[in-house]
Amino acid sequence: MKTIIKVTVFSLSVLVSNFAAAQNVVLVTLDGVRWQEVFNGADKNLINNTDFVKEPEQLNTQFWAKTANERQQLLMPFLTQVVAKQGVIIGDRTNGSTMSVSNPWYFSYPGYNEILTGEVDENINSNDMVLNPNKTILERLDKLPEFKNSTALFGSWDVFPYIVNNKRSDVYVNAGFMPIAEDLFADAPLLNALQKEIPSPWHNVRLDSFTYRFAKAYMLAKTPKLLVISLGETDDFAHDGHYDQYLKSARQSDAFIKDLWATIQTTAGYKNNTTLIVTTDHGRGNNANDWQHHSSKRALAKSAQGKKAFPEGIIGSEYIWLAAIGPAIKGSGLIKTKNGFKQAQVAATVLKALGQNPYTINPAMAPAINEILK
Repeated sequence: MKTIIKVTVFSLSVLVSNFAAAQNVVLVTLDGVRWQEVFNGADKNLINNTDFVKEPEQLNTQFWAKTANERQQLLMPFLTQVVAKQGVIIGDRTNGSTMSVSNPWYFSYPGYNEILTGEVDENINSNDMVLNPNKTILERLDKLPEFKNSTALFGSWDVFPYIVNNKRSDVYVNAGFMPIAEDLFADAPLLNALQKEIPSPWHNVRLDSFTYRFAKAYMLAKTPKLLVISLGETDDFAHDGHYDQYLKSARQSDAFIKDLWATIQTTAGYKNNTTLIVTTDHGRGNNANDWQHHSSKRALAKSAQGKKAFPEGIIGSEYIWLAAIGPAIKGSGLIKTKNGFKQAQVAATVLKALGQNPYTINPAMAPAINEILK
C-alpha cells in the first residue's frame, strides 16, 4: 500500500496574506551542499585533511580565512552576501535558524520528490530510475492554460526524467547527458559536441557547466514561468571524498547563480518580476568520518554494510537550507525559527511566489513558508 505523509507545520504563522506576486520563479538546487559550508565556509577539520585534499596549502589560500564571514565570501559570495542580505536565508543552525527534510530517507530522489511535489511519499525509497507516481508542481502547473508549455527542468543527474515522470507529464526535461536542441541558440551544436567529448567523472551525472548553459539558453529562448535548475557536482565530489573539488564546485555554483540573477535583471519579461529560490535536497555528515555520506538510520538499515558502519545513520544529513531573493520575497536576512521549516514547504512557497493558491493546485501539499513571502 502506498503511504503518503501529509506534512503539517505548526510553527508557521501567516504574516502577510496578499502581496504583489512575481510572475516567474527560478528554483535552483545544489545537490548535497552542507549547511556548514553555506554559513561557515570551508571546514577547518576537512580543508587540511590529506585523505580528502590533495594540496591543502593551495586550498587554504583559496578558501581559508579567520572568520566565518570572510570564509563565506571566499566560497559562496553571491549567495551569502547578496541573496542572504537583500532577500532571506534559512538553515544556520548555530543561530537559531533550522530547516530539514520531512522524508525518512535523507537522500536525493526522496528529497527532490519532496521539493517538487510538496508531499512525502515513503515508497520513494531509492535513487533508482523509477517513474514517479506523484505529480510535481511543474506538471500540475502545465495543466493550467496560463502555464501550458511554460515549466521546465534542467538537471545534471540522469534520474530527473523519472522524478518529473516525463512519460506522463508534458514537462520539458533535459538531464543527464541529453543534448539541447541545436536550433535553440548559436552555441548549441558546440556545447553538444563538447558534452560528448569532455568526459564526466561519473556515468550518470554530467558536468554542471552544461546543465547551467543549456538552462540559461532555454530560459532566454522559451521564457518559462517556472524553471528548475539542479546542479549535481557537489554531491558526487563529496561522495568521492574530494573535499577540494566539492569546495571548488560550490564556488562555481555560486558564480552560476550570480550570472543567472544578472541575466534575469537584464532580460525583458524577467526583470523585476522573477523570484530566485536556492536550496538543497539533503545535507551530509558532520565530521571527517561521515561528511561524504548521507542517509537515515532507517535507510541504512536496509544495507548490512551501511548499518554496521553507521548504526545510527548519518546524523545531520537531514539538515538543509534555503535562500531566496526577488519581488515576492521579504528582505529579512536570516530567518530564525521555533520548530523549524521543512523541505516539503518549498513547493507551496514556489506556487505562492507565482501568485497561485497552492491548495487549489494540490490540497495535500505542505504549507508555504509564509514568513519569507511579502
